[in-house]
Amino acid sequence: MSRTVWIVIPTYNELGNIERAAPAACRELERVAPGSFRVLIVDDSSPDGTGEVADRLAAESDGTIEVLHRPRREGLGPAYLAGFARALAAGADLVFEMDADMSHNPADVGRLVGAIDDGADLALGSRYTRGGAVADWGPLRRLVSRAGCLYARIVLGLPVRDLTGGYKCFRREVLEGIDLPSVRSHGYVFQVELTLRAVRAGFRVVEVPITFSDRQHGHSKMSTRIALEAAWLLPQLRARRQSD
Repeated sequence: MSRTVWIVIPTYNELGNIERAAPAACRELERVAPGSFRVLIVDDSSPDGTGEVADRLAAESDGTIEVLHRPRREGLGPAYLAGFARALAAGADLVFEMDADMSHNPADVGRLVGAIDDGADLALGSRYTRGGAVADWGPLRRLVSRAGCLYARIVLGLPVRDLTGGYKCFRREVLEGIDLPSVRSHGYVFQVELTLRAVRAGFRVVEVPITFSDRQHGHSKMSTRIALEAAWLLPQLRARRQSD
């Protein structure tokens, strides 16, 4: 099956990770979509030099790695939206989200594409479906993450177990059909909002079990502001559904 697959990797201060993540993604894509793929690094002007390293990787990649430089840090959501726009404009058939910190195993790319081939419109790498797991987290962090997913599921009434998961493969029709310009979220609730929109639009969402590993370099981007955004936006997302 001939198709073009893009992986979008947003970065902000990921100097210790991107040099591993982007080539690893390329190796897996070469197996899944030989000769028809691109890894797009979207860097929000990282002060640690991530953008410069990304440029070097792109120069050494013979066109399989591309870098989109953005002038300032605006959050996960806007970075992904910029990456999606670039991928769709270039004719991507499948578009991935993937973290830069290697918490998402690039070796799972083929399994997510396989779920698309089996009929999914959005394949979601899930920590909390049967067979999924989280490595390297302590009990408190596991509890907080599971509680956040459960809260989102209850508030929004969705059957998806890992609503905050950020390892995703979209058919282009999904991204074209969920009105991306109107997406409001900037932080990790962006992941919830996109999955919610896909379900409401009638697309088939399938959870693929993955093992999520904690980052080895750098620091998590989670913050109090991001948590507050989620607490504020989730009820509004539910209210929007009720008014539709």
